[in-house]
Amino acid sequence: MLTASTAVAADALRGRTIIDTLKRCGVSHVISVPDIVTSEGLLRPLAEEPGIALIRVCKEDEGVSICAALSFCGRRALLLMQNTGLLDSLNALRAIGVEFGNPVCMMVGLLGKEPEASPRDSAKYGVRIIEPMLDVMGVAHCLLSTDCDLARLEAGIERAYETRSPVVFLLGRSPV
Repeated sequence: MLTASTAVAADALRGRTIIDTLKRCGVSHVISVPDIVTSEGLLRPLAEEPGIALIRVCKEDEGVSICAALSFCGRRALLLMQNTGLLDSLNALRAIGVEFGNPVCMMVGLLGKEPEASPRDSAKYGVRIIEPMLDVMGVAHCLLSTDCDLARLEAGIERAYETRSPVVFLLGRSPV
């Protein structure tokens, strides 16, 4: 019998599962600008996670550069931020990720996105424009809403490093 608590558990996006997936993909560094969408379920646990170094930065475009630089050292990194920061760092992503061909992996919390709506259908302008902007730039992206979606995270990171291209993982809900 499916209870309310079972339904919530099945629909969850768990920070622990994200961290385990990142480790499986060989991510050694997470670069982060503090973000209300991921703070409790993902960012706090990452701060204490052995095997993944957490680098806090002031501006998202710094993080784009750090991710690219780490790739030259044979390290894999993920930049964690919210959608407002992605909008702020689009020029860095364009130059460093797209034009210079660097594997910049980004995980973006969609601040204000309604859990039942797709990002394109969100009432929030700053959420609604994210996917069309990434499409115009030719940046691969996918939505992660439950633990079941994390196979896309693994495949996307592998693809980014194989093809030396950026990828953006949009969080459809806050990790728990």
